[in-house]
Amino acid sequence: MTMSIPDPYALGRGGLAALLDDQPRYRAEQVHRWLVRGVDDPTEMTDLPRSLRARLMELLPPPPVLLRHTSADGGLTRKVLLGFPASHGLDPLRSGLEIAPRSLQAGVESRADAVEIESVLMCYPARQDRAGRATVCVSTQAGCAMGCPFCATGQAGLRGQLSVGQVVRQVTVMQRLLSQGAVDVPGVPDHVTNVVFMGMGEPLANLDVTIAAVRWLHDPDGFDLSARSITVSTVGLVPGIRRLGELGLPITLAVSLHAPDDELRDDLVPVNRQHPLAELLAAARQYSDRSGRRLTFEYVLIDGINAGVDQARRLASRLRGFGAHVNLIPMNATPAVPWRAPPVPVQLAFLAALTDAGVTATIRHNRGGAIDAACGQLYADYAMASGRTLPAAVGAAERLSTQGSTRLVMAPTQGSAGPAMAPPS
Repeated sequence: MTMSIPDPYALGRGGLAALLDDQPRYRAEQVHRWLVRGVDDPTEMTDLPRSLRARLMELLPPPPVLLRHTSADGGLTRKVLLGFPASHGLDPLRSGLEIAPRSLQAGVESRADAVEIESVLMCYPARQDRAGRATVCVSTQAGCAMGCPFCATGQAGLRGQLSVGQVVRQVTVMQRLLSQGAVDVPGVPDHVTNVVFMGMGEPLANLDVTIAAVRWLHDPDGFDLSARSITVSTVGLVPGIRRLGELGLPITLAVSLHAPDDELRDDLVPVNRQHPLAELLAAARQYSDRSGRRLTFEYVLIDGINAGVDQARRLASRLRGFGAHVNLIPMNATPAVPWRAPPVPVQLAFLAALTDAGVTATIRHNRGGAIDAACGQLYADYAMASGRTLPAAVGAAERLSTQGSTRLVMAPTQGSAGPAMAPPS
């Protein structure tokens, strides 16, 4: 029988004390402090006795292997591919953030029980009007089961749920990168300041783990992030939104809409068939009322599909009175998806239609596109490097193309007036 290996990030102080019940109480406190700092390799916990470090090597799962580390945007955007062995049998290098040799990378990637996760670090240097930020975009699932046809990650399918430790370790890996000076740009903080649950997977489809990770990141005795520095994104799992509202934590909720009506959203966001827009927006409003936080709505702009001025006006009519912010995201192209972002004049016309209707909106300055680290691209270059277009995307494209002549209204052509595109935030 295989012995279960405890997840130190899920144990908490009490669980660590129980694991080390033959040690003085302060030993568990020491281990906890190391974990908060991003040190999950017992050999580096230098204030522990050698015998205890050796014991922890056997008790705890090995740290993740940094399989790949790429950068873009002048070093301000970093993407990592982490390998988490699902069993204790694989013994990855215990050398901090050193990239594993090719032989070990192949060993992790070829194991059927290995888990590979991508996450992204986005740094924003300090300016006169704001402090510097270092935001980690974390994954909550290996792949995604939501099946949105414009998202490369969703086209890869779901390979598994992540554990609390696998989510939190994405943050602590980035914390170490920052503390070790990997981002050598003036004005960039040396620690993580924000976490967004917007990576691979649907956070509310792994709800217990997402909530536990939020609590660990927010815990004053843990990572000690302000709740207002944490954002959880969802495509619209209404029961999860309601449960988040019961937490009593003012984290930001970002709801992915991508369409102004149920007919189009059924194709672009299949979960809409279970939780249509009226139900979703009611749950989002209830969350905002309970948490006291302003809502964010995400809207990917897809050329010829959902970027028409008439669609913007219908979206504005649905969101009027929410006091929410709409984040417009020009679609990030991938080989697996047959669509592209609209031309800039079309984007600006959509933005103008929203703002003219009294809805606050900006166009996101996408980061990391050169390394497939932008929204909807995670895991695309590893899982779908063949360049083929996947069946779900083909089917949706064919349906929407057929319906387009009667249902889709494109934006005005060049010359449309509108506000300037928002700068990088």
